[in-house]
Amino acid sequence: MDDVDRKLISALRHDARASLSDLAILLGVSRTTVRGRIERLRQRGDIVGFTVVLQDDTKRDPVRGLMMLGIEGRGTDRIVRQLSGMTAVRAIHATNGRWDLILEVGTETLEELDGVLGQVRRLDGVANSETSLLLSTRKSG
Repeated sequence: MDDVDRKLISALRHDARASLSDLAILLGVSRTTVRGRIERLRQRGDIVGFTVVLQDDTKRDPVRGLMMLGIEGRGTDRIVRQLSGMTAVRAIHATNGRWDLILEVGTETLEELDGVLGQVRRLDGVANSETSLLLSTRKSG
């Protein structure tokens, strides 16, 4: 991946609906080059899809937290499958160091968050956890 590919991906992250012409002007290359690079990035798996962000998506989850989990034994894959089915779990990150997984959790109220945290803690194989509430987000994505 070269600088043009990285700039193209950055531009698509900003506006995935940008026209090939606009992207070509921004990058200083031809429309054909932009089309070819997007196709190559998709075929290689660097770009796996495009998405739509709705206004409601930006307003949801007034209560958000990061939950760090320590897992006993070899149950991580099973626990990840269980967590994936929980609607309040927005993301699951595998990590190194003290914690095995870090979850991004979002709910409407503190009471709902408390319920989700309890549900996660009760999963067989979760040895310990620590949760931090997110107070503000200065940069995302």
